[in-house]
Amino acid sequence: MVQAVVGANWGDEGKGKITDMLAENADIIVRFQGGANAGHTIVNNYGKFALHTLPSGVFYDHTTSIIGNGVALNIPVLFKEIKSITDKNVPMPKILVSDRAQMVMPYHILFDQYEEERLAGKSFGSTKSGIAPFYSDKYAKIGFQVSELFDEVALREKIERVIVQKNILLEHLYHKPLIDADETFNTLMEYKKMVEPYVCDVSAFLWNAIKEGKNILLEGQLGSLKDPDHGIYPMVTSSSTLAAYGAIGAGIPPYEIKKIVTVVKAYSSAVGAGAFVSEIFGDEADELRRRGGDGGEFGATTGRPRRMGWFDCVATKYGCRIQGTTDVAFTVLDVLGYLDEIPVCVGYEIDGEVTTDFPTTTKLEKAKPVLKTLPGWKEDIRGIKEYDKLPENCRKYIEFIEEQIGFPITMVSNGPKREDIIIRNK
Repeated sequence: MVQAVVGANWGDEGKGKITDMLAENADIIVRFQGGANAGHTIVNNYGKFALHTLPSGVFYDHTTSIIGNGVALNIPVLFKEIKSITDKNVPMPKILVSDRAQMVMPYHILFDQYEEERLAGKSFGSTKSGIAPFYSDKYAKIGFQVSELFDEVALREKIERVIVQKNILLEHLYHKPLIDADETFNTLMEYKKMVEPYVCDVSAFLWNAIKEGKNILLEGQLGSLKDPDHGIYPMVTSSSTLAAYGAIGAGIPPYEIKKIVTVVKAYSSAVGAGAFVSEIFGDEADELRRRGGDGGEFGATTGRPRRMGWFDCVATKYGCRIQGTTDVAFTVLDVLGYLDEIPVCVGYEIDGEVTTDFPTTTKLEKAKPVLKTLPGWKEDIRGIKEYDKLPENCRKYIEFIEEQIGFPITMVSNGPKREDIIIRNK
């Protein structure tokens, strides 16, 4: 069976933990989109890890971890990451890299930095990992697939052709040093040495695995609201964050995705710019940020303090719908135990009218949150294993949100560790 683990909101929902947990019963875990611009934080028996490219199931010795064709593959980052986990005594994971995956080039990272610098106050809040320039080149058909590393003559010719275009921008728009074709070719030959043992036809591998009845987990990056089509455009990422794209980014038939676990946080957080209706500020935000996650709400990639907010039913209902959710995993619920009362955003007021439908960005910028306050439970819920043992107000909070979003909450995470999970049989 194929199941996907995706996010309903702005990312940072706790997908890494849920993937790590579900990977116990998976044979294969596939990253199907995005690059090293976002991270998944995982706490397990080996320690605490921030993964950026590796799938979150690499800590099991029975799994195969796959970098799908939809990923923006930064080869040195991938290998640095492998070293970072094996240095902490994690066994070397079995890794396959799609021959159709495209590579983040060294100049993509430079262009990302230069463009954010040029835009100054109007920037997109990029992580400067080269993601937007990478996807721009992919769709302009001047990107480099992993498979191209194995035809050196054609590769050299293409580098020279592409670099003409890049150097015009560097000279006239950014006023920065030009790129050297030989240096770029030599760098790619280094990449080839690193990646060659892992390259395969991932789509064919997965087709055969499906026929053999293997359990496959698709791991998405970021969340619905960062999708370039359905998110808060233009403050989005550059690849589709939706489960539907898992079929494309892994190279499998869409009808094989049977279960879509959408991860939803018990409050809201976001990294980067863009509309965030339920956002809170000042001491209230600082307190939630400090208590949040495992060690506070700071970006796993950038270390940036995340923007904080109350749970947003409007955004989450939409985020779950657009993912095609079958199951909701509700995370970091334990964090809210300090609050006497917990506000929840149940609607948006736009131009004097209240809506519960998530609007397009221009309307979203004008939206004000309509809040409903629920009583807190004032208790530490870590260590509780059964739903019925949760405090009454805690259960009421979960059930209120479930009713508002209209999708079943089947997993409740009440701590950072793999075993801090309550399976709720609906």
